[in-house]
Parts: sequence; structure tokens; C-alpha cells
Amino acid sequence: MSKQGFAVRSMIALAIASAFPLQSALATEVTAAAEGQDTPVAGATPSTANQLETVIVTAQRRAENIKDVPMSIATIKGDKLDAVTAGAGDIRVLSGRTPSLNIESDYGRAFPRFYIRGLGNTDFDLNASQPVGYVMDDIVQENAMLKGFPIFDTDQVEVLRGPQGTLFGRNSPAGVIKFDSAKPVFKQEGYVTLGIGNYSAKNAEGAFNFPVSDTVALRFSGTSQHRDDRVHNTNPTAGKGTQDFEGYGDNAFRLQALVKPNQDFDALFNYHQRNYHGSATLFRANIIKQGTNDIVDGFDYGSYPTDGVNYQKLETKGGSIRLKYNLGDITYHSITGYEKLNFNSRADVDGGYGAVFAPPYGPGRIPFPVETADLLPNHKQFTQELRAESNYKGPLQWIGGLFYFNESIQIDSIAFDSLSPGNPQSPAYSRQFQKSKSWAAFGSLNYAVSDKLKVRGGLRYTDDKKDFFASRTDFDATNTLVTVPNTLNSKTHNVSWDLSGTYELDKNTNLFARAATGYRAPSMQGRLSALTDVPTQAGAEKALSFEAGVKQDLFDRRARLSAAVFQYRVKDKQLTAGSGTVNMNRLINADKVTGQGIELDLQANLGYGFSGSAGYSFNDTEIKDKNVRVQYCGNVANNAGLGCTPTNAPAPGFPGYSLIDGNDLPRAPRHQANFTLKYSTEVANGELYALTDWTYRSKYNFFLYTATEYTAKPLTEGGLRVGYKWGDGKYEVAAFGRNITNKIVLLSAIEFDNLTGMLNEPRTYGATFKVNF
Repeated sequence: MSKQGFAVRSMIALAIASAFPLQSALATEVTAAAEGQDTPVAGATPSTANQLETVIVTAQRRAENIKDVPMSIATIKGDKLDAVTAGAGDIRVLSGRTPSLNIESDYGRAFPRFYIRGLGNTDFDLNASQPVGYVMDDIVQENAMLKGFPIFDTDQVEVLRGPQGTLFGRNSPAGVIKFDSAKPVFKQEGYVTLGIGNYSAKNAEGAFNFPVSDTVALRFSGTSQHRDDRVHNTNPTAGKGTQDFEGYGDNAFRLQALVKPNQDFDALFNYHQRNYHGSATLFRANIIKQGTNDIVDGFDYGSYPTDGVNYQKLETKGGSIRLKYNLGDITYHSITGYEKLNFNSRADVDGGYGAVFAPPYGPGRIPFPVETADLLPNHKQFTQELRAESNYKGPLQWIGGLFYFNESIQIDSIAFDSLSPGNPQSPAYSRQFQKSKSWAAFGSLNYAVSDKLKVRGGLRYTDDKKDFFASRTDFDATNTLVTVPNTLNSKTHNVSWDLSGTYELDKNTNLFARAATGYRAPSMQGRLSALTDVPTQAGAEKALSFEAGVKQDLFDRRARLSAAVFQYRVKDKQLTAGSGTVNMNRLINADKVTGQGIELDLQANLGYGFSGSAGYSFNDTEIKDKNVRVQYCGNVANNAGLGCTPTNAPAPGFPGYSLIDGNDLPRAPRHQANFTLKYSTEVANGELYALTDWTYRSKYNFFLYTATEYTAKPLTEGGLRVGYKWGDGKYEVAAFGRNITNKIVLLSAIEFDNLTGMLNEPRTYGATFKVNF
């Protein structure tokens, strides 16, 4: 080994040793491994016993070692996944668990929004599109309401960073989140986990797998998650509005049947269903101290004075059929998917009770009452993929296929009179209908130039068509109830491509580079609040990305390092702007958005019972459009001095508007870091373990414009899980805590002029008991 190579490996060894609090003897073991020696410290297990398991991913629609995939990719599984989902946390608990991944929501557990490398969408309308694709068991989940399906009996989560426009297609210019459930196997097995926690939380999860015959196996898995209300209505107007909040019941199950009559054919049938009821997000009026981004003095998390009704109901049903034919040198796949959902969410968006013109009112100033509900009474999605792939020996391999997507949505937006007895529904309402159809042809080639160099190229042609109808029913100038219709249509085509390569520097080190494009279909919104409003449309956006990095096994495979640098440009970036005064969105296109950064992932078995991981990402995003402008909060002239303090340059000739050229993308923290450390040891013929996990993210802007009040503070959150396994792993008992420091910060806001904000989850804790069979 060269002196330079030894120096580099020694520096990495010292970094690992300093990152985890271990004895100096461990540093000796790690340094010895860096020198290429196989001399474990006396008393330690053999080196092979501490090697990391090989991670297999399907990022390129084939099962491959993650080290050989020429893109920045991360996985979440096993102990780490169990720890972060303890206490029945929803999918947002994965936020920050890998570099460059952020997940948030304005609808609580029902409507997660995903961001990769800063690219996401703050749109809260029910037909909002996102630039991060979400694939569950090989079926794309397009509508955001489908993306919050509870995490249970999950084999692995893959985070594919950067455009995935070739093999995964439309609406994935930022990347893809890919969930793979545990599949049926031909043996009897299963588990049951029972849990309790504060706020009277009661959770159950389990799976039962059994072979029906030599050719058929079934797997049933499910979860039931419940929590009592933890926030009380302190409105002095007794009995007005919902009295208690933030409890929920979330039940879901998955039934799978594997039919495998021979080695050349198998069919996997999947049916899944979710039934969720709970509270809508609490919009807390006047919670932000004006001129700062601090929470007001005397804040009480358990208090929420309101005169509105609050609830949320979601039901989803879906199924898929995956057929696989292995015919000699070619394998054929057919993947058919169907999803359906029904959603109803009602909340007091003004965040308080009464109004300045209808006292009493509070907390603080309530400029006007806003109590609304959004419904998705009709949603259907059908997808079909046909794919063929080579599996013969030789340097050239290929994949080719066709994809079809068909979605139909109806959205109703209604309002209620909070000031009248019984909170009656207003006769004015908005309605939207959207039909989307898309088909694509795609293909990729993999070629082994030599034993060390492998290259890959892919193409995808996409044809998109969208028909949109929006109407507003309201009283006109003669006090007559009328309906004003609006229509929008679009038809677009796109060719996406990617080119990548992997070079084996040595048996432990792979270098990779990738150039890729991505595409998001046009988006439309029509959540109209007046007869004169018209729907808005954002044209298709296109992304071009470059990345390069290294994937390396260290210290006789007891550590694994992945590092990448990237740069991207998105033309005609779709952005969501608020109205400044009322609760609605409008869509705009910015000329260009750029981003650049780094990502680091490290996993290590450290010896003496310790193992851990660490990750870091830096994402520098910038909106580049000198003419694009957006309304800021409280922009009505007679509201001067109220609401937020905008800090962007005002738009000349447009009072109440800010220029956003040069701003970071919203909800896009520049810095993110994650850290886990586990210790396990044998005790009384069992295993005692403790695992702690931490995430950090820096500040970010809530909206497209910048404002002192609408800047999220940096947030560090930690979790702890302590448990004991016995009976050869058959039984396990554990105690856990999430957000153990009970750090409470603002996550987002409503653009009214009374500084209404939303908060993160407080500390939760509890215990679980698990039995495997």
C-alpha cells in the first residue's frame, strides 16, 4: 500500500474512532485493519463475525449489491427502522434518517410531503404533485394521501437520490422513496408486537406467514395504532367546537399470496387497506412572537382555544398482481396495480375563536373566522407495467418495458360559519375534477467494458395528458347563488435519459459517476375562494443532474462508507405560492432552480458490542428568476404592521409582493445530520441492548419568500430504545422514548396576518413486548 493510501485510510480510521465513544483499544483494532492486518484485539470476536451484511437493493429494477449501483442511494431497515418507528410513529419519522431526506406535513399523519436534495412541494391541495416519487411494493403511489400508509412488516426502505426518470418515470425529478414489504415464504413464521405509551397509546403489530401447499404461501400482516387526545379546548365559550384533539386510530393490514408452481413462474397477489381517523393539524393563532421566530411566552402545548370542529378521516384500499415468467435467457414481468381512497378533513384554520368584529375572540387577534373542510370523495388509480429483462451470461444486459397510468380525482372544498350556532355549512363551495393519463416506453443497457468498468445508459419516452375542471358556487352581486366553471387541459411529451458508470478501484472500493434527467408533468389547482378566481397551472419541469462518488468497504468489511457530490438544474421549476391573506394556493413556474451539495453515509461494527451509523448532507438550493414575485402575509394595505416581517426586496409596482430571486427553496434545510449508536451484550442467555438515534437539521424558510417569523429554527431530536431478547430471539421486551429532550419548535405556518403556526410532536415514551414464532 502507498504512503498516501495508508494516510487516507488512517485518517478515516481516526474519524470513525472519534465519532463513537469507545475504548482506545478499539482504535488499535481499527488502525490495524487500515494497515491490512487481520489481528483483532484479544478477547474480540473473529473479524468475519463483525462484518456488515451485504445490502441488496433494486434501484435499477434488478437485485444488486448497493456498492455496485452507480447512484447515491441509502437504505433503512432492521434495528434502525424498528427504533425510529417505536411508538407507532408515522412515515415522517424517517425524515433526516438518511442524508438529504426531509418529510413534513400540514395534514398530520394523512398527507406527507417528501423532499430530496431540497426539491419538494409545499402544496397542501389534495391533487398536489410532488417531485419525489413514492413506490410501495412496485406500485407508484401518486396521490399524497396514499403515501402515508403505516410502516409495518417492512423488509427495507430505499432512498434513491437524484432524478429517476428512466426506470421509475414521471414525477420523480428529485428521486424515489421505495418501500418493500416482507414477502411470503414457504415456511411457517410470524411475530406479534404489543405496545403501550404515554397519552394512553396502545399499539399492536403482527404478521403470520404459512405455506398452504408446496406451491402456495400466504402472509397476513397488520397494525393497529391508537392514542388518546392530549390537547384540550380552553375556549371560554363553553361547548363551542371540538373539545379534545390529537388522538387517533390508525388500522391497516396487508394480505399477500405467493403462487409458485415451478422455478420459472411465480405470481404475487397483494391486497392492502387502511382506515384512519383522528385530528386535523392544529393551526395555533398568534403563536409566533412578532419580529422573531420564537414561540410566544407562556405557551401551553396542551391548550388550544377554538370555536371550530376538527376531525380527519381517511380510507384507502388497493391491490396488485405481479407475475414473473423466467423463459430461458429472458425474464418477463407484469405488474398491475389499483388504488382507491376517500378522505375528509375539517379544521379551524384561523386557529382561535370569535373575530375582531365578533367578540369575544382569541387567543390574540383573530382577523376573520376560517373553518374549512377538504374532501376527496372519489379517487381511483390504475397502473400497468410490462417489463422484460435479460438474464443470460455476457457483458451486455438490458431491460425494456411499457408503463400505463390512469388516475381520476374529485375534490370538494367547503366552508362553515363558526360564528353561528352549530357551525352550519356555507352554501358556497369549490369543486375540482382531474383526469390524468400517461404512458411510457423505457429501456436501459448495462455493459461490462472490463472486469473493473461497467457502464449503463437508459431512455424513457413519456406521454402525459391531463383534463381539469374547477368551479366555484357562490352568491353573485344580485345575491343569487351561481356556479362559475373553469377548464384547463394539457398534453405534453418528454424524453428522459441517464448515463452512469462504476469503476472498481480495488476489491473494496468502487467509484461511480452519473448524469440523469427527470421530468414532472404539468400541475393544476382550482381551490377557488371567489367567483372571480380562476385555476392556475404550472407547466412541466425538467431536471438535469450530475453526481459522482465513492462506495467503500473498510476494515475487513466492518465499516462501509458512501460519499457523493452532486449538482443539478431544474428548468421551469414548479412552485407553490400562497395568497398572502386567504387559505389557498396558486401555481407558478420559476425560470430555473439550482442545487449542489454533498452526502456522506457511514455504517460500522465497532467491536466490543458496539455498532453505529452516521450521515451528513449539505444542500445549497437557489431560485433563479429575477421577475417571479409572490404575495407575503398580511399584504392588505390596512393591515400594515400586522403579521410577519418580510425580508425580501419588494416587487416594484406590486404592493404586498416580494421578489424571491436568490432564495433557498422552502422547507429545504442546508445541513442535515444523523447518528445512531447501538450497544449489545450477552446477559443470562439473552441479549441486552441499547440504541440511541439522533437527527439534526438546520433552519429553513416556510414559504417562497423570507420573513423573520417564518424561518424554522434548527432542530435536534433524539430517541432511545433499551431492550432485552431471550429464548434465542423468540421474546423481546423494550422501553423507548422519542424526542427525548422534548424540543418543541415551529415547523410551518399559515399566511394570515396573525402569525398562525404549527408545531412538531412532543416527547413520547412507552414499552413494547414482542414474540417471534
